[in-house]
Amino acid sequence: MNILVLGGCGYVGTALVEKLLIKNFKVKVIDTQWFGNYLEKNINLTVIQKDIRDLNNEDFVDVNIVIHLANIANDPAVELKQELSWEVNVLSSLRICNLAQSNNIKKFIYASSGSVYGYKKELKVTEDLSLVPISTYNKTKMVAEELFRRFENKFPIYIVRPATVCGYSKRMRLDLTVNMLTMQALKNNIITVFGGKQIRPNIHVNDLVSVYLHMILNDVKPGTYNAGFENLSILEIANMISTKIKSKIEISESNDPRSYRLDSSKLTQTGFEPNFNVNYAIDELIEIYQRGNLKDDDSFYTVKWMKKNKI
Repeated sequence: MNILVLGGCGYVGTALVEKLLIKNFKVKVIDTQWFGNYLEKNINLTVIQKDIRDLNNEDFVDVNIVIHLANIANDPAVELKQELSWEVNVLSSLRICNLAQSNNIKKFIYASSGSVYGYKKELKVTEDLSLVPISTYNKTKMVAEELFRRFENKFPIYIVRPATVCGYSKRMRLDLTVNMLTMQALKNNIITVFGGKQIRPNIHVNDLVSVYLHMILNDVKPGTYNAGFENLSILEIANMISTKIKSKIEISESNDPRSYRLDSSKLTQTGFEPNFNVNYAIDELIEIYQRGNLKDDDSFYTVKWMKKNKI
């Protein structure tokens, strides 16, 4: 089985590729490598440094499954260069779909975002609720979803809407809520919370990787699936961290009103079960940091790195 992972050098992609190789899949990764390449060499791994806007038919030859993770990630990064974000997150999607169709892809998995729901008061935000994206990033994800659905009669398409991801990956991100607040506590013993009352769903990176593997290895019905299992306020997360690392919590006003709870019953009804949680993510980040294997590197912050390298 040959799998193409677009964005396979990223935070989730790096962890996913490692697991795919353990399962003895042949994996091809295409990534710009703006944030580096942390993948170890493997006889079953091919890594190509390339922008997804430049994909061609050769990239899809003999590929059975496509996992599309590549995008300009998170709200602030998208706002840096909105035109670039629309090109990468949306306009490239049509080329990708046409290439997938012409090469008879058996399964296509697209990583969207749980943030496409915007602000929701419902206690259970299910896949059938309306999408009311607030930011440009959310809008690019929603529009890309609509484009991929136009091809759902051509090949099986799985749209995954992940919660905010947390936990350790060799290609780390420290601009995600749990990871960021934990690093603040480790470095400064101060946790800065903007707002704090906003409810956000969370998923450990290992569980998200398992979601993709679940869709590859099992007879899951194509469609749209939420992937998030802990709906916590930002302040709740900060308090969880401060009980493990003695820290002062400073609360400031926030201009980000997004607050929503994901319900992932549709996913769990397919037989998927999460095995990790936010508490585990905090503990592992503390342990890895204290061993000296987690640095507060600029490349772990999307916006900071894009500005520094004029991307």
